Parts: sequence; structure tokens; C-alpha cells
Amino acid sequence: MTFDVNHPVLFLLAGIVVAAVLAQSVYFLIKAWKRGKVLGMDKAKLRRISVTAGVFTIAPAIAIVIGVITLAKDLGIPLPWLRLSVVGSLSYETIAAANAESAMGLTFGQVSALIASQYVTITIVMTLSILVGIWLAPVVSKRLLGGMINLEKRDKKWAELFQSALFIGMIAAFVGYVFCDVSTVASGDLSGLIPVCVMLVSAIVMTISGLLVKKLKFRWISDYALPVGLVVGMISAIPITAWLS
Repeated sequence: MTFDVNHPVLFLLAGIVVAAVLAQSVYFLIKAWKRGKVLGMDKAKLRRISVTAGVFTIAPAIAIVIGVITLAKDLGIPLPWLRLSVVGSLSYETIAAANAESAMGLTFGQVSALIASQYVTITIVMTLSILVGIWLAPVVSKRLLGGMINLEKRDKKWAELFQSALFIGMIAAFVGYVFCDVSTVASGDLSGLIPVCVMLVSAIVMTISGLLVKKLKFRWISDYALPVGLVVGMISAIPITAWLS
């Protein structure tokens, strides 16, 4: 039997896990609602908070849908749907899948069909790697937080610098991925500049959004800046690719 990345069995397995996650969400929503009533919160206020929270989850969800669409060409719908519905991260899943495919001699976004062993390998890479954060957090978080609190008590300025350095280090890992093919420009191949240009377009959109929030006080834009930046960046990739390829 020919392997199919969109086989109904894969949809069933992914659907079971997603349904379990949704059930947990509903459970804790009900618990939070009851707790709010115990604390004396007005029902109208609780309803308004629920509606507001529901509306503002739409914006981040757009970015998730984009991630599913991006990964679906190579991996089908069930796996990206599962990964990005549970513990997955848009930036991480794409890089993990691309690296796994590259190790097998494949090019991300240009895979016509995967065999079962390739699919399993990519799934393992995407899943096991991100699980590190799940078991690592309870092991080191308390000690790390304690160290940060002690550092802040001794020298608040250095504590802020250290936190900023950690954040920049994390971002640098992803930025490095954007610039990894720039060296092809030296040989006359401008395709290595495509991700750089796309990143610049997204950065410009985010900068404009930040200015609108700061200068014009359009605070609601902050909830939509990320998905809009992603959508505009992906759309810009089409003319940029045609221009530099």
C-alpha cells in the first residue's frame, strides 16, 4: 500500500489528540467561570471577558493556520495540524522539518511525496526535540528563577542586561537561519537573499505596527501585528522569489 501523508488514519489520530486538548481547554474554562462567580464577579463581566479573550485568540490563530499551510505541502495536513495545535511553535516546526528533510537529501517545499520512513523520521525530529522543553522546565526553571531573583537583588541593571542577552541569543539562533545561504551571492546566486528580504518586509510591518501603537495609541494593533507581519512577509516572498531567482 502506498503511503499517504493525508491518510484518514492520520487525521483520526491527530483528531483524537486535538480533541483531548480542546476538552482540557473547556474544562479549565468552566472551572475559571465557576471560580469567578465564587469571587463575586458579575456574570456580565465574565461574559465580556470570555468574548474578548475568544476574539483576541483569532489573531494568533491566523499565524498557526499559515504554519499549517506552509508545512502541509510536504507533510500533509494531519502532522502540522497536530504539532501546531499542541506544543508546536511556528518558527520551530518549520526549521525542524526543513533540517530533517535536508539531512535526507530533500528540499523543504519541493517534496513531491514522502515515503513512510521519511515521514516517521521528520515526525520524530519535530516531536522529540521540542519535548525537551517540557521536562527541562520543571527541572531547571525553579533554580534559574532563583538565580535571576538573587542577581536582580544584587544588581538590577546587570539582571536586565542578562535577561536581554538571553532573549537576543534565542532570536539570534533563528536570525542565523535566515542568513545561512547569503554566501551564495558571491557565486552570482541571489536566491540566498530571499529569506533576508522577506524578513525585512516583515520587520517593516512590525515597525509600522509598533509606531501606530506608540504614537497613535492604537493598542489593538499589537494583537494583530504578528499575524499581519507573517501574512505580508509570505505574500512578499512571491515577487521577491520571482525577482531574485
